[in-house]
Parts: sequence; C-alpha cells; structure tokens
Amino acid sequence: MRYIPHTDADVAAMLSAIGLRSLDELIEHVPAELRRSAALEVADGLGEADVSRRLAALAGRNRVAPDLLCFAGAGAYPHFVPSVVDAVILRSEFATAYTPYQPEVSQGTLQATFEFQTLVASLLGLEVANASLYDGSTATAEAVLMARRLAPKAGRVLLAASLPPEYRQVVSTYLEGLPGFECVEVPFAPDGRLDRNALERLLSPAPAGVVVGYPNFFGVVEDLAAIAETVRAAHSLLVTVTPEAMSLGLLRSPGALGADIAVGEGQSFGIPLSFGGPYLGLFATRERYVRSMPGRLVGETVDEQGRRGYVLTLATREQHIRRERATSNICTNQGLCALAATVFLALAGRRGLRELADRNARKARYTLGQLRERTDAELVFSAPFFNEFVVRVPDARRRHERALERGVLAGVPLDAWYPKLADTLLVCATEVHTPADVDRLVEALAA
Repeated sequence: MRYIPHTDADVAAMLSAIGLRSLDELIEHVPAELRRSAALEVADGLGEADVSRRLAALAGRNRVAPDLLCFAGAGAYPHFVPSVVDAVILRSEFATAYTPYQPEVSQGTLQATFEFQTLVASLLGLEVANASLYDGSTATAEAVLMARRLAPKAGRVLLAASLPPEYRQVVSTYLEGLPGFECVEVPFAPDGRLDRNALERLLSPAPAGVVVGYPNFFGVVEDLAAIAETVRAAHSLLVTVTPEAMSLGLLRSPGALGADIAVGEGQSFGIPLSFGGPYLGLFATRERYVRSMPGRLVGETVDEQGRRGYVLTLATREQHIRRERATSNICTNQGLCALAATVFLALAGRRGLRELADRNARKARYTLGQLRERTDAELVFSAPFFNEFVVRVPDARRRHERALERGVLAGVPLDAWYPKLADTLLVCATEVHTPADVDRLVEALAA
C-alpha cells in the first residue's frame, strides 16, 4: 500500500490549476455505473494495519492460476514462460533502464531493441519493424492512423467485425478526435471468415485501409492472399492484426501474403498473463512506408574505427515538438516486455517456435474433439482455426458460471459482444493444457 502525502489543500490547489472543483469532476467522463461499482468495502477510520488486512482479504477473492484452470484466449493466452526469460530481464542493467535520451551511450539497450526488431520483421514478413508499442490494441489504432496518413483523401477505414472487440473500441477512441474520418465494419461470413462479398461492396470509394484479423478473434485463419488481392485492386492498404502471435510459428507471414502493415500482440512470447498488462505491441511495414510509421527504429552501423555499433536511426515520437501534427504521440516503448519476447524467440528459434505452434494447434483440435464427443457442444465456424475455436453450448452462460465455480474458466461467452452468437463460447487450448485439464473442462461443461 502506498503512502500518499498530499493534503486536502494540495489536492484542491492541483484541481484549481486545471479548472476543476472536485475529484469527482476529474473522473466524471467515466460511466456512472463503473464509478459506483468501483467503491471498495472498507470502513472509515481504520488504521493502516487494518486497511492492509482488509485489502488483502478483498484481493484474496480473486481466482488466479494455478487455482483457476484457464481455457480463455480472446487476446490473452496462457503459455509456458522459460525461467531464462526472467533471468535476463531482471538483470539490473535491463530492469532499471529507461528510454535512452542519449541513445548511443546505451549500446546494450539499443542492441536488444535491434534484435527485437529483427525478429518481429522476420515473423511478420515485412522489411521494417519498430521498437514496440503498448499492446496489440494500440498497435492496431496506430496502424489505422498510419493508413490515414498514407491516404489523406480517404474518409474512412474498414474494420473486420471479427477483430477483437476491445481492439475495435480502442480504434474508435483514437478516431474520436478526427472529424470526417470514420470506421466501417465488414461483417463475417457463416464460416467465420471475412465476408468477401460485403468487402467488395464497401471498397468503393477506396478506404484508407482494410483491417483484418490473422487469425481473427474467433481463432479463424483468414484467406489472406485472396483478401490482399481484392484490397490491392481497390488501391487500398491491407492491415493485418495478430492477437495470438504464437500462430506465426505455423502460418505464412502476413507480409508474404500481401499485407502492407502487420501488427499484433506479443504477450505469447515470454510475457505472463497479468490482469491485462503490461503487454507488447508488434508493428511492421514495408520499407517504402517507413516515414509514416510510429515509434522508433534502431539501426546497426560501424564507428570510425570499424567497430559495430547501434544507433537510433529514426524517431517519430515528436509530441514534445509538433504535438498534434506529430507522426505519432505514442510516448514510450515496452522495452522490458520487448526484451522478454526477444529472449523467448531467440531461445525457441525458428524450429522450436514452429513445434510450439504445432503443439498448440494439436491441443486445440484434441480439446474440440473431446467436447464434441463427450458433451453437446457443436463447432460454430467451419473455417480453419489455430488454437481457439467457437462452440455452441445450450445455456452457455449458466454452464460457464457453473464451470467457474468448479475452478475452470471454460472459455469466453460471446453473447455480450455478438448477440447473434448467443449460447456460444470461445475456447482456447495451448501447450500448457494436459489431457487431464481437458477432462476437467469437459466435466465442467457437461450438461
């Protein structure tokens, strides 16, 4: 518990400086129902020790791994993290490092960033990758802004309805301050893939870009080459979003299939599940678009004595100079998370990552097979999937809650985001799930 030294007078002075009269005014933009539910059950007048005990008791109500068996994916995936990842990132020279304002002095930080960029560019199949963004959702929003910069006359961007709902919400939030530019959703077809007929109708007039999941929110693998051909014919940009980066060990890269900008979430690479963050945004593009790319680029060079060195080649973080006219206002990079992903990928190597991805795909198919054989679950989408899939289960919400009471997080109910997908669950299985774990899932969901 932190000690906060500000007096009531201090708080009042700070509020006055920004033209507010109370803390309630400061947060009035937060929906009222969320503010009401945020109150803690803590009595007034307690001493510090009593408050600490009360907060510890409240925290103890949370169900976390290993107490909770998790089959939920939906953008956050349970994967094994080798101990060598922590052994490297917890070294003091990395754990305490911050953005280097005299970058060439920080050769270790720059080299780690350079290695990260190299790995991401290889994974995404594009020439240039940046030094990482906050997470997959903000990377998606930055990709939309980049597409707008590259096509300034376009008044809209097409977003697949099968993108993660939170990603679409973040994009909408970013675009609220850009009047005259809108998001238009492209529906998904009965097989779970992008509705190609709807896409073709919406491509006239040409949008700034078309944003699709790869795999999408349902775990479905899009026919990216065909989509790229359609988008290219309309003289637009194709942006791909990969919420589950482990899939790139098995699938062809977005760049190889025609993507112009590829983004994703790097949490699967050595970053544990931790209540939504900190995570890691991946971002890569074609070299001809590099001047419109957000973030930073680290390059390799030699000094006057011929020794290899690393330099900050390009920094588009200009908010302290150009403010609203900056290329990007994203204000740091997830250096420690990027390092964790670098260590994980270097340890796995190309062959190891492919084996891990293959194991994920096999576990998901085994899990689906057990659910279909031993329960009344039915597969919803017929298109190929990676390590998560959607099943229809009668009375899914109630059975999901009952499974939770038994210590099993049996996927994610989709009805809140997709009313047409009532009584469905998005279920994920990865390399960490054993046959015994799958048995527990099946038993928890059995009618």
